[in-house]
Amino acid sequence: MLLTRIKGPRDLDRLSQEELDQLAAEIRSFLVDAVSKTGGHLGPNLGVVELTIALHRVFESPKDKVLFDTGHQAYVHKLLTGRQDFGGLRTKGGLSGYPSRAESEHDVIENSHASTVLGWADGFAKANEVLGREDHHVAAVIGDGALTGGMAWEALNNIAAAKDRPLVIVVNDNERSYGPTIGGLANHLATLRTTDGYERFLARGKDLLERTPVVGKPLYETLHGAKKGLKDFIAPQGMFEDLGLKYIGPIDGHDIEALESAFQRAKRFSGPVIVHCLTQKGRGYTPALEHEADRFHAVGVIHPDTGLPVKTAAASWTSVFADEMVKLGHDREDVVGITAAMLHPVGLNKFAEAFPDRIFDVGIAEQHGATSAAGLASGGVHPVFAVYATFLNRAFDQVLMDVALHKCGVTFVLDRAGVTGDDGASHNGMWDMSILQVVPGLRLAAPRDAEQLRAQLREAVEVKDAPTVVRYSKGVVGPAVPAVGRVGGMDVLRAPGAEVTRPDVLLVSVGALAPMCLEIADLLDKQGISTTVVDPRWVKPVDEAMAPLAERHRVVVTVEDNGRTGGVGSAVAQALRDAGVDVPLRDFGIPQRFLDHALRKEIMAEIGLTAPDIARQVTGLVAKLDGRFDSEQAATVD
Repeated sequence: MLLTRIKGPRDLDRLSQEELDQLAAEIRSFLVDAVSKTGGHLGPNLGVVELTIALHRVFESPKDKVLFDTGHQAYVHKLLTGRQDFGGLRTKGGLSGYPSRAESEHDVIENSHASTVLGWADGFAKANEVLGREDHHVAAVIGDGALTGGMAWEALNNIAAAKDRPLVIVVNDNERSYGPTIGGLANHLATLRTTDGYERFLARGKDLLERTPVVGKPLYETLHGAKKGLKDFIAPQGMFEDLGLKYIGPIDGHDIEALESAFQRAKRFSGPVIVHCLTQKGRGYTPALEHEADRFHAVGVIHPDTGLPVKTAAASWTSVFADEMVKLGHDREDVVGITAAMLHPVGLNKFAEAFPDRIFDVGIAEQHGATSAAGLASGGVHPVFAVYATFLNRAFDQVLMDVALHKCGVTFVLDRAGVTGDDGASHNGMWDMSILQVVPGLRLAAPRDAEQLRAQLREAVEVKDAPTVVRYSKGVVGPAVPAVGRVGGMDVLRAPGAEVTRPDVLLVSVGALAPMCLEIADLLDKQGISTTVVDPRWVKPVDEAMAPLAERHRVVVTVEDNGRTGGVGSAVAQALRDAGVDVPLRDFGIPQRFLDHALRKEIMAEIGLTAPDIARQVTGLVAKLDGRFDSEQAATVD
């Protein structure tokens, strides 16, 4: 096989055109076989095989910077840079599903949030200019979906201002981000895709005009001189050229020879160039091409021949939300949905099918989505903006200054909250409950099971004068966790016997960690430590009943699937201080560091967020309290 002979990009240089085509076929076969066993981003990588080969033939990585946005299409890049062991893809100790600096010198950035690559490219190009590195080049690959993000256009504005600073922007145009790309830019690119380019038009007319007596050649030269106006008529790429960006394309993104020619021309140009490449997401794999929703953007473990899942998926948090949103839509005509180019991943596709006039896909533009939601709320409807928890980070200012400041009734539903695992550091939703704590008036719910998700979503959309947030985990929703009582607005999940006058531990369980917290209580009980377990349901603001309840216990313990700094534990501690309740508090959560990709359970074990680990530490804490009490008592007696 040719693929096994590729140890680095320069090994591509000696391959003939026929061999390059064979290599492309081998890569697609490899990807289907490997990714079907581990899960991962399949469709995007099948679409960029020839494009990536051509890039590495023309540019000299790592001297030249070859950058990918968002990085989920970098599997081919990994293969061509010597990483062909995909057996542990996205698992602990194996290859990351995104570019990783720890893996290779060819992986320059790890930007697995969309629309950022052009900012990186602008910085690298400026650095080359400042340091006089004229033989260094920058090539940034950005999908058409990522061009819907505001950051991309902020970068383009800067890039275009430097007419003599070389930078190659490769637009990977497959008409999709997760699903079909939407918006004005998508329409413009569609026009470029479906209209004959100027060069082809001129080439077809050249022979005819030159054969025309007297006027033929002068007319051809006139047309060639009127290139700009004719181009706008035949292939309206004027939007890019009006920005000051040289435009090449559209190019067949599966024709290696054509791609190399375009990249060579772009590389030689002394300023910024856009190379517009038309690719097909999922190319070469029939199950992906027939999957209209997202062309197998990301898959779990599947049968390679059929593309069908190996295991039947159990009910997920996302599916519970999806079904409840449809019911909510029938009950409330004012409820509308918002997604940032992730209709299916966040579960709003069912709502969109039921209420097509009440769903808004803003593209990869979370900031705009949040402010648009504020406008919708001010206009008299109640928007539900469903987004991955890690992606809401990008819209914090809009949540704070547009939604909260204006007291807008907007509900943010955060999918994939907490440790998500296999997608790595950028996708763990471990910051939302910390950054949102500082937003005045915002109310935040963390449902513990499917029943509470349904209930708290409905409670959230009843709030008309402030933002509300409902956050839940990735994956399968656990069993129902019934309450045995209620204190204030908090559910009591476990209470000591009536004979216990002052329980040892008040265990505050946040969200989906309720089953684990009940397991902790069982382990403590075996050590003779009495425990009350409560689920606050709404973790912001801290329930007024929390302080009096804490005062009736010897120690308070909080457990959350969120960063410890500024999280629920910190908020509870502050509430106790404000109430003058001097009870020791220990908070358990995610340490403030970037976590490597691994299974969720492996990460939880690594960071000590398991029932045995927590029970062991709480037992030690109670023992210290007992020791302190005995010492004080002995001193008093003496």
